[in-house]
Amino acid sequence: MLIRNACLSDAVPIQKLLMEYVPQGIVLSRSLVEIYQSIREFKVADENGLLVGVCSLHIWWEDLAEVRSLVVRPGREKGGIGTCLVEATLEEARQMGIKRVFALTYKPDFFRRLGFSVVDKSELPQKVWGDCVKCPKFPQCDETAVSLLLTAAA
Repeated sequence: MLIRNACLSDAVPIQKLLMEYVPQGIVLSRSLVEIYQSIREFKVADENGLLVGVCSLHIWWEDLAEVRSLVVRPGREKGGIGTCLVEATLEEARQMGIKRVFALTYKPDFFRRLGFSVVDKSELPQKVWGDCVKCPKFPQCDETAVSLLLTAAA
């Protein structure tokens, strides 16, 4: 398995993989145009040309970014793919000089194993007022906010 930056030809497979989780409310639907416009944010797990996972690093401010759109192909969960994607995303954030990364998740224990801590959503006003207000679950969000302070790149 190879973790790599997404390329334009990955946009349709990324959308198809994300859409597998939209009906359960695990991720928000993303249009193909949104994916093309943000393709540079994505990392993919590629196994012999098949996308088995995807993750995005969305920058909110000079020192704040979000891990989002993290999904692994159904049936491939618990194989370390998600961990590899998040670790690659965190390394990119460190190299960019980002100080804090957060995620909204239904799996806070997964993120805790990677060093994240649970935080109150009120600590993330950029996210709340930039994205959450557009969500059908706002203001009754049932996701858990997690955050990680990053150290400088080695």
